[in-house]
Amino acid sequence: MSDGPNNRECNKANDMPLRISEAGNRLSTATGIYELMDDLGHAMTGPGAGKMRMLGGGAPAAIPAAQEVWRRRLAELLADPDQVDQVLGVYDAPAGSPAFRKSVADCFRRELGWDITEQNVAVTAGGQAAFFQLFTLLGDATQPIALPISPEYIGYADQGTQPGLFRSHRPKIEEIGPHDFKYHVDFENLDLSGAGAVCVSRPTNPSGNVLSDHELARLTQLAKAEGCPLIVDNAYGQPFPGAIFTQASPPPWDHDTILVYSLSKLGLPGTRTGVVIASEEIARRVAAMTAVVGLANNNTGQAIVGPLLDSGEALTLSRDVIKPFYQERAKLAREILAEAFGDAFPYRVHLTEGAFFLWLWLPELPIGSRELYERLKRRDVLVVPGDYFFYGLPEGDSSSNEWPHRRQCLRLTFSQSEQTVREALEIMAEELRALHG
Repeated sequence: MSDGPNNRECNKANDMPLRISEAGNRLSTATGIYELMDDLGHAMTGPGAGKMRMLGGGAPAAIPAAQEVWRRRLAELLADPDQVDQVLGVYDAPAGSPAFRKSVADCFRRELGWDITEQNVAVTAGGQAAFFQLFTLLGDATQPIALPISPEYIGYADQGTQPGLFRSHRPKIEEIGPHDFKYHVDFENLDLSGAGAVCVSRPTNPSGNVLSDHELARLTQLAKAEGCPLIVDNAYGQPFPGAIFTQASPPPWDHDTILVYSLSKLGLPGTRTGVVIASEEIARRVAAMTAVVGLANNNTGQAIVGPLLDSGEALTLSRDVIKPFYQERAKLAREILAEAFGDAFPYRVHLTEGAFFLWLWLPELPIGSRELYERLKRRDVLVVPGDYFFYGLPEGDSSSNEWPHRRQCLRLTFSQSEQTVREALEIMAEELRALHG
């Protein structure tokens, strides 16, 4: 499929040529997030389900203690016919269930001292939808969304309805010991001029980087000076699911800050429920956009989690079950990787400060990460090539185009079983030893 507004495809049903709009073409052609989710879907539910060693995707692990909570809540709902009828047979308001929004506001006010009410809360059809709505609302080619660190979440990359939505920035890279490294915001070269918003994920997907309290405070200050909001993607962050393994304070909130949460990483990806906390105007506009594109939101996730926010159980579950689970999985994955890779070839792993991933840097990789991805896929190992996470860099800047780092990284999830992680990393080590001769 060629690019551009005049692209036409043959509709095989009636042989009628399609006139695809520029925006439609951008959203409907092959993208990184489509490839990621397509690979994930085929690996988990396709004919070869169970065969692929899944180190790709960002799906949460099946944590027995968390799953027991979801089963219990569903049983409680099913035992109350009125609640079942409400959940399955009624449209909620576009902003989300009033009761759920109040539960969210009360929880954050109680736990973090934020001065918010349900009018500051808008529910969306998952975090991915929330960012499409926010980016469409706040950014375009004339007022781009500034990303202070590249790499950044693959799911943002193709969300614009026109090119030029993102302005990304190369990080400072601190090499630590023989096999570790860490990204830092390069404030000396950060350009927020004319930005519609500044956006960061914390912990960062893909690298597991957690911006320090100082970095976050400085970004907040710089965004205010530019007159644009700071958006913080807390899909893996505090207070739920709380998958942060280093010292970091919960992000502060004020009317110039937009925070986005998701029930997916608690263990409920199938409910497709995102939560936006913002000024009343932003929350109201997000709700209006929900009405336009989807009428209303999925009721199920809100019904399951609302009472858990009221009782505090959602935060206890995050603190006592979910965070320790992923922290231990991260430690185990690093140990397996070190054992499998040894010192046979150069490699570095970003400090695992949060989220569900190892971010692997292969500084002397003789091929690109996409080719390595294809080689591993043929051996039933699925990873995510790093190229997809380095978008929005200035294409006319030869230093960015020639930056080898963007072709030398892979994202590996450690959410799967120890056996899956071990087998996958051992196969990867075999491939890399062969490539390095």
